[in-house]
Amino acid sequence: MDWRLTMKALRYAAGVLVCTLLPLTAAAQTAGAIAGTVTDSSKAVLPGVTVEVTSPALIDGTRTAVTNASGNYSITELRPGTYTVRFTLPGFRTFVREGLELTTGFTANVSA
Repeated sequence: MDWRLTMKALRYAAGVLVCTLLPLTAAAQTAGAIAGTVTDSSKAVLPGVTVEVTSPALIDGTRTAVTNASGNYSITELRPGTYTVRFTLPGFRTFVREGLELTTGFTANVSA
């Protein structure tokens, strides 16, 4: 087998690998997150709160999570942009945070 043919095949394979992995790296660098804890006025955690983030930066416009038993939530893979975060739980007043600027690779701590 000719060594030039082998080198050409190796260069081709390396090029394919780079072209495959490059978009994954770029996507990971453009994502941010919003996370936090939801408590009541006595600082007791609130499980089951629906947390909804909206932004023109999102393709689907809205992402939703529900707080766990510890009152924590996390919404990941968010594009940079301006977000509104809405917290709702039956029996409680709805709480809204507007104008939250999310940047690349940043996790915003938004607790309510």
